[in-house]
Amino acid sequence: MLHLILFLFFGVICAAGAINLLAQSHPINSALSLIVVMASLAGEYLLLGAEFVAAVQVIVYAGAIMVLFVFVIMLLNAGTEEHTRGSRVAILLGVPGVLIGAVLVAWTLLYRSDISSVKIGSMYGGPYLIAQLLFRHFLLPFEITSVLILVAIMGAVVLASRPDAVAKRHHAEAPKAMPELVGTGKEH
Repeated sequence: MLHLILFLFFGVICAAGAINLLAQSHPINSALSLIVVMASLAGEYLLLGAEFVAAVQVIVYAGAIMVLFVFVIMLLNAGTEEHTRGSRVAILLGVPGVLIGAVLVAWTLLYRSDISSVKIGSMYGGPYLIAQLLFRHFLLPFEITSVLILVAIMGAVVLASRPDAVAKRHHAEAPKAMPELVGTGKEH
């Protein structure tokens, strides 16, 4: 009974963090909400007997990846999000999609899940077995994912370069480059 109460507690924290992530208007606050989601997922993993996965969730995702996200957000110097009215297509397709998804999840949890079928701790969970799976069987997808993250960070840096800052710097250097035109009335 205590496991179920703790599982529901961490599930509520995870869902509340996810809703807060979407509701925040400042990107740093959204990143902090994502850390709450990842930490509560680590609690869920602990309850399921996957201690190694819980430790990886905290160390890698809530630690290293989120530090990287916060660094990129600060590098982009993102301000408060601008709110728009939203798209009519998003409302027409999104609301029924969310309702259908909620009904499918509820139906699956109520009628298709058998909690007693898997014993806690009977799945892969030890460091050796996970390392064998990750670095032997799934090495190529693991490396492709790391390259994709690197490309995404480089794309964020390129998109963060502001054209108005480049134009101001170019405009400030222009009179120094052509001093004979300054003050002669030949400027355009």
